[in-house]
Amino acid sequence: MLNQKDILSTIEMIDQQHLDIRTITMGISLLSCCDPDPKRACEKIYEKITRYAENLVKTGEDIEREFGIPIVNKRISVTPMALVAGASETEDYVPFAMALDRAAHTCGVNFIGGYSALVQKGMTKADERLIRSIPEALARTELVCSSVNVGSTKAGINMDAVALMGRIIKATAKATEAQDGLGCAKLVVFCNAVEDNPFMAGAFHGVGEAEKVINVGVSGPGVVHHALQAVKGQPFDVVAETVKKTAFRVTRMGQLVAQEASRRLDTPFGIVDLSLAPTPAIGDSVARILEEMGLETCGTHGTTAALALLNDAVKKGGVMASSSVGGLSGAFIPVSEDEGMIAAARLGTLCLDKLEAMTCVCSVGLDMIAVPGDTPAETISAIIADEAAIGMVNCKTTAVRLLPAPGKKVGDTIEMGGLLGSAPVMPVHPESSAEFIARGGRIPAPMHSLKN
Repeated sequence: MLNQKDILSTIEMIDQQHLDIRTITMGISLLSCCDPDPKRACEKIYEKITRYAENLVKTGEDIEREFGIPIVNKRISVTPMALVAGASETEDYVPFAMALDRAAHTCGVNFIGGYSALVQKGMTKADERLIRSIPEALARTELVCSSVNVGSTKAGINMDAVALMGRIIKATAKATEAQDGLGCAKLVVFCNAVEDNPFMAGAFHGVGEAEKVINVGVSGPGVVHHALQAVKGQPFDVVAETVKKTAFRVTRMGQLVAQEASRRLDTPFGIVDLSLAPTPAIGDSVARILEEMGLETCGTHGTTAALALLNDAVKKGGVMASSSVGGLSGAFIPVSEDEGMIAAARLGTLCLDKLEAMTCVCSVGLDMIAVPGDTPAETISAIIADEAAIGMVNCKTTAVRLLPAPGKKVGDTIEMGGLLGSAPVMPVHPESSAEFIARGGRIPAPMHSLKN
């Protein structure tokens, strides 16, 4: 039973501590849209998305108004497009991306995810065609997001796909050069990608999912930061307990919104993703939470330990609040989208190597990091390989979303605006990884993948 104190506390969390529902995402299966005729397939895709998601935005706005809970984004995720487009007799997959973009605009959503391929063990012709089309697809669309899964704990790492993705990221940056390489902000490379992720750019509707589903992503770094201010100097077990209790309350709100959206849209409720997703706004930063634990600046020694505590406590609090926790669920560290991360990167305290260490214990991985525009494709591939190895060995989802900034060098800044924020261009190691990447083949799955 809610009492007056609980209600007033929730109102304060929303009004002053940046608590929000980051996204309501409707997942839609497009397997029924497969057709040998690519034009007909695109028509089916557009028709099905606009029919299923017709009331998604309105429903989110109604819930936001009636409950007083901010819902920042309304999004759609679809079946990995390589699986759908592969049934069509065509080598040009860009029209499929444009059909997705047209449907997203019609529905009024912020983004649509699923221009994706799953190639952890090998590439079909359809997978390769889709991957090679990504630069043009992201340059010619506005709302489409793309992802490629190159590794898993069960399959190992597809190094041919890793090498290709380094070149694709470079080509995407060049294709969107007029926007500081903005296309790369809508492209993520995964290891152990999940099928029910509501967050962009990596959302897609997995083949194990229902015909349609509602997934909700909550957020609340500002709420956690505020809660920790009340336990200054206390032992870490007190810190962990405080984060757990806060995550419980945040997740409860997400569960409420998810169930209400599910009922109103007559769509099954999937999961609540309880990730702490920061924004560039002051007071809504994961980095500032770590600093509240006693670090002078995020990135200094102790940062990885602090992040491990935060991530674990968020999960423990969240799973007590909902029996349907899924997606990525933890703490995100996207540099350009976190005011504290941006500040630490500019100081030089936070570097690529430290971020990589932090990804061992947080959700996802190297996210929204700007690197010099002349960074070789092989270096980008090697960064992807390192991150995929962390995910593969640790049985967790990891990802890379790098932004090679055309014409920019270390110390420059790229501006993307909105939730994407701005990012200082960070240095990469100048020593070559070209021979390593040129080997190709597959890095085998680790021994502990043999659990059957």
